Amino acid sequence: MNVIVHTDGGSRGNPGRAAVGAVLEECRCVNMSTCLENERKIIGEISKTIGETTNNVAEYTAVIEALKMITTNEELMHSGQHKSLTVQFFLDSSLVVNQLNGLFKIKDERLHGLYRLVLELLQMCKGKVTFAYIPREQNRHADMLVNRALDA
Repeated sequence: MNVIVHTDGGSRGNPGRAAVGAVLEECRCVNMSTCLENERKIIGEISKTIGETTNNVAEYTAVIEALKMITTNEELMHSGQHKSLTVQFFLDSSLVVNQLNGLFKIKDERLHGLYRLVLELLQMCKGKVTFAYIPREQNRHADMLVNRALDA
């Protein structure tokens, strides 16, 4: 099974009131990089506040919440012997993507703790997980979920 995940985290103020958003979509095509929106089915959304924190913590927390949703989804975790799970994350935070891909060092201790939690959750995923940067304009759905939570 192929899953595309868009995540976003945001805070109003830095630190400030923060929220996370994520949209998980099942991709029904063979090549995920060319999967069109009409070939995707939304299988989960997250839109919730997370208290007062920084934007970077919110970005990491969005990834963590999406990974938790994936690892607790029986259908995804046990998608059958003939199908392997492939998850592609898209974030508009180049810092978090580069840290998760091992390109940037993590100096902030809070972020390092969140990074370790991501690694633990990745070990629970039975499949390949990748992280890619996208411009904010291509992350509108996840951004809308963050703002929905902050506006509530």
